[in-house]
Order: sequence, then C-alpha cells, then structure tokens
Amino acid sequence: MKIYTKTGDQGKTSLFGGRRISKDDLRIEAYGTIDELNSHVGMLSSGLFAEQKEKLQKIQNYLFVIGSNLAADPNAINLKIPELENDQIIYLETEIDRMEATLNPLRYFILPGGDAGSAQAHLCRTVCRRAERRTVSLSQLEPVNDHILIYLNRLSDYFFVLARYISHLNGSEEIYWKG
Repeated sequence: MKIYTKTGDQGKTSLFGGRRISKDDLRIEAYGTIDELNSHVGMLSSGLFAEQKEKLQKIQNYLFVIGSNLAADPNAINLKIPELENDQIIYLETEIDRMEATLNPLRYFILPGGDAGSAQAHLCRTVCRRAERRTVSLSQLEPVNDHILIYLNRLSDYFFVLARYISHLNGSEEIYWKG
C-alpha cells in the first residue's frame, strides 16, 4: 500500500466512517493536535530511563485511542473504535500522586526549563493544553465524549508534575518566576 493516496490534495480528508471534511475542521484540529502531542511525548521518552519510557508509551498508546475516537464520524453507526477507559484517568492521578510525594511543595510559579527532559515535559504540557482547547471548541459544535476532556486535563497536570519530577531526579534547580 502506498503512503500517498492523493485524496487529500484538495484540502479535504475523510473521517473514520467515510464523511469528507475540510482539513482545517475543528475535529481535524483536535485529533491533529493529539497527534502532535504524541510526537512530543515520543521525543520526551527518548531521553528518559526505562521505567519512565514504559509509562510514556502507555500514554502514547492511549493518545491513539483518543485520536481514533476524535477521528470517527459522530454520525456514523457501528464503527469499531477502541473504547475509552476510566482507569486511564485513575492511572494518571496515581502517577501524579506518586511523583508529588517526592517533591517539595510548590510555593511559586516555575519557569519551564531546568534541563532538557524537564523542558520537553513542559512542552508536552503546553501542547496538551492546546489539544484540550481544540477539543473543548469541538465539543461546543459536535458531541465529544466527556472522558476525553477529563483525560486531557489530567494529562497536562501529569506533564507539569513530570517536569518537576525529572528536574528533581536530575538534580536540576527549578527556576521560580519573579514577576
């Protein structure tokens, strides 16, 4: 199978289910930003230790589940798409709590950075927030499963705490905002 189909050359693409829509449709923006986030998570993972890589790979796999749900035509029936699972949100909350238990309490705003891993985690956080905003915008026009919005909100929190955790593990100093 060839990677190029030429069916998108006129600025349209197909949702799972067959409906053709513009490539700048909010639905495409939402799942396209999820895809962008997934790439950033891959970059973050490339510089971390094995335990954290496994956790990030679990998140990457679930981002594909979310992307497939967003890429599905909400009007199509009988589509077989992966199910959204509440235990994925619980997993993020558990990981956040685990990492936070090793960190000093946050008393100030911190500037993104510290070291390369922490900075990449902050980049994941901001792209995740954008994905959440795009998905909220979409949800105001078409049905979107609430689980997706909750997961994205929790995931951005996870990346914030992960950035702090990476700095902690690497002995990097957090830089406080002095506004």
